[in-house]
Amino acid sequence: MSLHRVAVLALDGVFPFELGIPARVFGAAGDAYEVLVCSVDGGPVETNAGFAVMPGHGPEVLESADTVVIAPSHPQRLGPRLADPVAAALERVRPGTRIASICTGAFVLAAAGLLDRRPATTHWEAAAQFRAWFPHIKLDEDVLFVDDGDVLTSAGASAGVDLCLHLIRLDLGTEIANRAARRCVAPPFRDGGQAQYVERPVPEDAASSTAAARQWALENMAATLSVPQLAELVHMSPRTFARRFRDETGLPPHRWITQQRLQRARHLLESSTLSVDEIALDVGFATATSLRQHMNADLGVTPQSYRRTFRKELKPAE
Repeated sequence: MSLHRVAVLALDGVFPFELGIPARVFGAAGDAYEVLVCSVDGGPVETNAGFAVMPGHGPEVLESADTVVIAPSHPQRLGPRLADPVAAALERVRPGTRIASICTGAFVLAAAGLLDRRPATTHWEAAAQFRAWFPHIKLDEDVLFVDDGDVLTSAGASAGVDLCLHLIRLDLGTEIANRAARRCVAPPFRDGGQAQYVERPVPEDAASSTAAARQWALENMAATLSVPQLAELVHMSPRTFARRFRDETGLPPHRWITQQRLQRARHLLESSTLSVDEIALDVGFATATSLRQHMNADLGVTPQSYRRTFRKELKPAE
């Protein structure tokens, strides 16, 4: 099997942490990917951290890439229009190639016209500037990443890790994505719709955290999970619990629980031969119909279709 080639484009002023994310995360997936870092002219690139980096390649690698990732730079260095060398480099990308951006890399995709009339995200601090320059793009700065098929965008820093793990999951399935996450010591799955951490208050001490209730919920997915029940576990009123839960996770409790159940259901659909009815009960949905409705609403697919896509080698017991 040929390697999936990922070309990471670094522009002047690049953020070095985010620049290294694709190589680290895709590299943790084993031997499935080849990650190449390039610049628009093959020369060194100035970073925003007081040093320069020397990518190993020029823009020619964009021509053979299966996935192109745009690393972020400061928006003011990027501007609302592409510099000629950047535009020339992006013209080398083959039509239909999957293109992703991390953080403010979305400004590059927007300036190239690749996000016109499409949903996208970027770092929340850059959202106002993005809207001013690109009012025709459906920006949502409250999410970690947006998957719009052949074009994907992510929020800042660690959201780039989430995006890369999401791509591995799409390409290779849950098992390998989870393995890559463990090697990177990162959460195996944070839904793209999860909120960015936008200056939310931090609990004053461990006693005020909802973490213990979340852990209990994860260990008891098949149980009926209610806000009053979880609040009681951490000695809070339901109202206080719901507020602090959202402060800590960015999601209301019911939405978070549904996401965790869907994540486990997806894992079982990919890694087991359990029937849809068995999986629904295992993850806490009352019926297979409920699981189907939630998967349709969240992913636009049925459990059977999802299983056929990710586990073609299995014969589902449905």
